[in-house]
Amino acid sequence: MGSVTAIGLADSVLDLETQLAYHLQGNHYPPVPLSMVQPCIDAIDAAYDEDFDRYIAMPEGVFYKGMSHAPAWAVIEQHHLSWFIDPVEEYQDEE
Repeated sequence: MGSVTAIGLADSVLDLETQLAYHLQGNHYPPVPLSMVQPCIDAIDAAYDEDFDRYIAMPEGVFYKGMSHAPAWAVIEQHHLSWFIDPVEEYQDEE
C-alpha cells in the first residue's frame, strides 16, 4: 500500500473525505482516527491557499506538541497528504 494507494485514491472519483478516510485508515499503522479527516481537509485547503503556517484545530483528545492546534505543514507532513495536493506547475526556461 502506501504512496501507490494514495496516488490511486487521489485520482479516483471518490469525494475527498472518503479518499482521506481510506488513506488514514489503510496507509498508516496504527490507523489514524477518522476524527482527523476534517483537519486533513483543512490542511489541504491551507496548502491551496499557500498558507502552510495556518493553524488547524485538532479534534478533541488529539494534540500536536501538547497544543490543540497544529500548523498545516505539520498535518500535511505527518499524514502524508502531499498526494492529495496538486503539484505546483513547474516552469522551465525555454531557451
